Amino acid sequence: MQQYAMLISPSANRVYARTAARMAANEIRVFSARALDGAVEDVEEAAFGGVPYLTFRSDSLSARDLRLLANLSSLYALFAVRGELLEPIAVERLDRYDDDLVTILKYAGKTNEQFTKLLLNVTAAVALPPDRILGGGVKVLDPMCGRGTTLNQAAMYGWDAFGVEVDKRDYEAYGAFVQRWLKDKRLKHKAVTSRVKRDGRGVGQHTRVEFAATKERFRDDDLQILEVVNADTLRSGEIFRKRAFDLIVTDAPYGVKHAAVKDNRALTRRPTEVLEGAIPVWAELLKPGGAIGLSWNLYTTSRAELVAMLEEAGLDVIDDEPFHDFEHRVDQAINRDLIVARKH
Repeated sequence: MQQYAMLISPSANRVYARTAARMAANEIRVFSARALDGAVEDVEEAAFGGVPYLTFRSDSLSARDLRLLANLSSLYALFAVRGELLEPIAVERLDRYDDDLVTILKYAGKTNEQFTKLLLNVTAAVALPPDRILGGGVKVLDPMCGRGTTLNQAAMYGWDAFGVEVDKRDYEAYGAFVQRWLKDKRLKHKAVTSRVKRDGRGVGQHTRVEFAATKERFRDDDLQILEVVNADTLRSGEIFRKRAFDLIVTDAPYGVKHAAVKDNRALTRRPTEVLEGAIPVWAELLKPGGAIGLSWNLYTTSRAELVAMLEEAGLDVIDDEPFHDFEHRVDQAINRDLIVARKH
C-alpha cells in the first residue's frame, strides 16, 4: 500500500496554524468517506527531516482522486513516500485564478481563508459526486457573506457564487474590490448594480458581475457569476428562487461584532435568534441533495441547539466521526466549530 505525505501550508493566522494538521486530517477523512469510497487510510501526523507532515496510505488512488485531494485546504505539496525519500507529485488544483483573489483583502473579522476553503470543501464532499466537484456548474450561496471570502473561494473553483450581506459598507467594499481585481488582472467582465424589487417593494440593492478566466471563454459566453445583495438574510427567500443552490456555506455571526435584523424590526446580536429565523429560509433555497455548511461560535450556541434547528428545517445532519473533531479556538471569545446538513 502506497504511503503519501502532505506538507501543510504555512498559515498567516498563528492560532489556526496550531490546529491546522488536525483540521486537515479530518478534511482528508471526509473526502475519503464521501468522495473516494474509503480509499484513504491511516491518516496521521509524522515528521521527515524534522518537518511536520500529514501521512496517509492508499492502494487505489486514481488520477481523478488525486485531482480531488489537490484541493485540500491546507495542502502545500504532496509526495509519495519511497523508503526514506519523498517523491513530489504534481497537483492539479481547480483554481482558475491567482490566489490573491482570496488573500488580498484584509479586515477585522475576516474568516481565515484556509478554514473557509475547508468548510466549502467538506460541504461539497457531502452534497456533490466527485465528477461534479471537478466538472463545475456548481451554485453556491453565502447568506451572510461579509466581504466575500466564501464567494471568492467558490469563484476560484470556477463555480457561480451568490451572497447576501446586511451591512452596506461590507456590501459596497466587496463590490468595489471584485471589479477592481478583475480590472487589475485584465479579465473580461461586465458588472451591473441595481435595486432588487419583489411585488413592487424594494428588497435591497445588488451587484452582479459576469466574467471569465480567458477571453475565449468570455467570447463563447462561458461565464461565471458573482452576485451580492445588500439585504437582511431573512429576506433571502424573496431574492432567490427556491431550490436554486447546490451548496449554502456561511460563517455564522459570533455574537462579538455581527448583527442581523429579526422579524424586519430590530437588530439583534444574539446569534441563536438569527439562526433560528434564518435556517428555515436557507433550507428552502437548497436543491434536493444539496447541503448547508455552517461554522459558528460554541460559546453562543450549542451543537445540540444547532442540530435541532437544522433537523426542524427538514435537513439531515451529517454525524460521521470526522465532523465531531473540527472544533478549534479562534480567540478568547470564540470557540468555533462546523456542521454540515443535507436536504432530502
